[in-house]
Amino acid sequence: VQLVESGGGSVQAGGSLKLSCAASGYAFRRCGMGWYRQAPGKERESVSGITRTGATGYADSVKGRFTISRDNAKNTLYLQMNSLRIEDTAAYYCAAFCDRTYWGQGTQVTVS
Repeated sequence: VQLVESGGGSVQAGGSLKLSCAASGYAFRRCGMGWYRQAPGKERESVSGITRTGATGYADSVKGRFTISRDNAKNTLYLQMNSLRIEDTAAYYCAAFCDRTYWGQGTQVTVS
């Protein structure tokens, strides 16, 4: 199983970024997926999740600003992030919830 995040970068407050997570090595469509983030000195926290059937959930801190989606044909998970805030600065990780939890290597998002 391999999860590879991309799309991170540096952006000014109020800007947007779209993260992608390319999955391989397992039946993507059979697993729930999620985005997590970890800021320096803080614990990893859940940002958003999406079930196999497309039901979604968000942390209160990102509701109305972030949108999670998945493309099962492309084995890819997305996170559209709008109205970014300085406090969104963190390393963002995607996760696959299958027989066990798999993690990507992370992509850095810096908001200034």
